[in-house]
Amino acid sequence: MDSLKFYIDGRWVDPASPHAIAVVNPATEEPFAQISLGSAQDADKAARAARRAFAGYAQTSVAARLSWLEKIIAGFRARLPELARAMTLEMGAPITFATERQATVALFHFEEAARVLAGFAFEERMGAGIVRHEPIGVCGLITPWNWPLNQVASKVAPALATGCTVVLKPSEIAPLSVMLLAEIIHEAGLPAGVFNLVNGDGPTVGEAIAAHPEIDMVSFTGSTGAGIRVAQLAAQTVKRVAQELGGKSANIILDDADLRTAVTAGVHACNTNGGQNCQSPTRMLVNRSRKDEAFDAARAAIATIRLGDPLDPATTMGPLVNQRQFDRVQSLIQSGLDEGATLVAGGPGRPADLNRGYYVRPTVFGDVTPAMRIAREEIFGPVLSILSFDTEDEAIAIANDTPFGLAGFVQSSDAARARKVANRIRAGRVYLNNAGFDRSLPFGGYKQSGNGREFGIFGFREYLEVKALVGYPS
Repeated sequence: MDSLKFYIDGRWVDPASPHAIAVVNPATEEPFAQISLGSAQDADKAARAARRAFAGYAQTSVAARLSWLEKIIAGFRARLPELARAMTLEMGAPITFATERQATVALFHFEEAARVLAGFAFEERMGAGIVRHEPIGVCGLITPWNWPLNQVASKVAPALATGCTVVLKPSEIAPLSVMLLAEIIHEAGLPAGVFNLVNGDGPTVGEAIAAHPEIDMVSFTGSTGAGIRVAQLAAQTVKRVAQELGGKSANIILDDADLRTAVTAGVHACNTNGGQNCQSPTRMLVNRSRKDEAFDAARAAIATIRLGDPLDPATTMGPLVNQRQFDRVQSLIQSGLDEGATLVAGGPGRPADLNRGYYVRPTVFGDVTPAMRIAREEIFGPVLSILSFDTEDEAIAIANDTPFGLAGFVQSSDAARARKVANRIRAGRVYLNNAGFDRSLPFGGYKQSGNGREFGIFGFREYLEVKALVGYPS
């Protein structure tokens, strides 16, 4: 599965300076493929190719761009099992989850971009003139490892749909599924230079993209610290910056909710993808008088999670992505014990029957207070903190007591009450009563969770400039 070339200007090319690194299977801790790490020179070559291609691609018709998107969608569907397997091998997502969620949700973004494009008004009359929506230009896209294709598709699809050209740097930890997507995009027949891919690390290729004068916009998904660095570099050329950063989402279970059902759903949501989700509901807020009942429900829910070989269709949780992530999660679990939280389920160390792979025991802490590290830091692993409240106002205050604001969750048997609480949560997306994913609704954060929005028409507009033509006769 070695993929040592980059995709630049419509061709697979060698890196400017050879520098191969291993891609490690987190279930075995063994290398199974190699990629090349790029340099600033490779990023420059890709940016210049994208700039040359932009003038022509920006003028293509909606019908032409729809045709290319439909070819990408068809190619994605045909290779979906292969894409899912690549993600299982590179970042440990169980094969069933990788197929039904990781790969399928990524496909949704291309389908949604085509839907929005087909009905979007790029010109509209307003006042004494016309307002035009034009592609912003060359877009640098920097994506993480936890949802390798989803995060790529949520950026690439609207960028291509709007008439932008792209320089993509996927995560060097989980790059292989994206290399397969690049093959699909190549086979769709886009003009040379419209889509470019350079593998590399953040401090080298990522920073080169963020600072490059030929790149007009940077869309970044990753940690808040890295997002700050991207924004600082982009500011030198006054780029547009769209960021989806960290989260520490609260799940408020009001006193009129079915507690066992709500806790069970909340536990599973927290453990989806091994807990490696930016919007995971990692802070569960329950009424103090019912905390013991919540602990019992959480233990029962944890007991149904099946850890094991991610290639086994029956596995529901695989390993974390690498040793670094494993060590960080173990450190935070230990901090929960050291700071006096009650261990409800799980705990430090690997599961007893798994002696290799970066597996973590799904863990629940109770009696967590808002000042504890496990209540404040984004853990990015299968660790749930249960906090107690006495009043609705107190629950909302705890939920908002975080530098993050990506998502929130509210459970209540009264939809109007749930909505009233949701309106007061300072977050970009709030799920009511375990609502499912909706690809058309905007996704993005308040506060240190980022700026800008992805998905649907809101994500589409991120890649457009607004021009006023004043005085054009009606």
